[in-house]
Amino acid sequence: MEPLPLCLQLQVLIYCCNIISLLMRDIYYNQDCINGAREHLPDKSVDLIITDPPFAINGDILHKHYHRKEEHVFAGYVEVDQEEYRDFSIKWLHEAHRVLKDTGSMYVVSGWSNLLDILLALEKNDFEIINHIIWKYNFGVSTRHKFVTSHYHILYCKKSGAKRVKFNTFCRFGTSDKNGDNSSMLYNDLEDVWVINRDFKKGRLRNKNTLPAELLKKMIMYSSNEGDLVCDLFLGSFSTAKIARSLNRYSTGFEMNGDVYDYQLEQMHNIERGYMLKELCSNGGNPHHNQRKRWTEEEASKVLERYDAIKSAGLTDKKAYQLLSMEFGRGYFSMMNIVKKNRRA
Repeated sequence: MEPLPLCLQLQVLIYCCNIISLLMRDIYYNQDCINGAREHLPDKSVDLIITDPPFAINGDILHKHYHRKEEHVFAGYVEVDQEEYRDFSIKWLHEAHRVLKDTGSMYVVSGWSNLLDILLALEKNDFEIINHIIWKYNFGVSTRHKFVTSHYHILYCKKSGAKRVKFNTFCRFGTSDKNGDNSSMLYNDLEDVWVINRDFKKGRLRNKNTLPAELLKKMIMYSSNEGDLVCDLFLGSFSTAKIARSLNRYSTGFEMNGDVYDYQLEQMHNIERGYMLKELCSNGGNPHHNQRKRWTEEEASKVLERYDAIKSAGLTDKKAYQLLSMEFGRGYFSMMNIVKKNRRA
């Protein structure tokens, strides 16, 4: 039997990859992520990884040091020995690199105590850090003999050599959105220091360490599209999976604690797919939503008419092009070119 032509082989491969991707949607596994990923996740099958691995700081007994009450926190937190942490990090990051698409990215949340181990493991597994984000939060624990720890590190990464990864610049704010002090909401949102408070769930069952919804929403919106597959290698409270579903993404991941897994899997049925999208503005906040559309004579005529009106009000060319860009949903230089082209004609 003769082998299939190369073009047909590629079509079959793409079809099989799509089928596998469909089978992984919203499927979660009650096992460790290293062995679980090897068994269940194919190469280059995941669009985005968001994960908050154990910190190796005796997290299972840390509440005693801070005198916290944890009657509503699930027991059985799985910690990693500090002596094994670097090897552990190298192993799970190896699987993360394998399953991540070349156009995908990853956010790793880490404390400062063993940050070096994470950084070295990322380097060993050919990850490149795009941004080292500082997440400032409200910790709520007073100290007398040292400064209060009130931040985590978030390492935003891609595969080394990947030319371009998915990033939705205008998914939350447009260039014209302003804060009360007239500063740019978009610029502030793109800064690498994020001030986001924790979510308090008084009287409700929760995991020991739970990332706030606003933090997860921000990462998922910037680095994935609707229908993409988001993976959390350490599911915990399933927060990543819940927000992904709320934003019409699919998810997969791993959780070793059986009680947590069973409870949170049941909670997933209460999440309406895509409900958070109703809060978002149309065009994803992109001010240049007409940028790739063909110019029509009618639109060009309206631009010239509007340009003349702006200039008659005494504004500069620069200001005129900025206003036209915002009003017609095209770029600054596109406005300038269409005006000059039609003036010459």
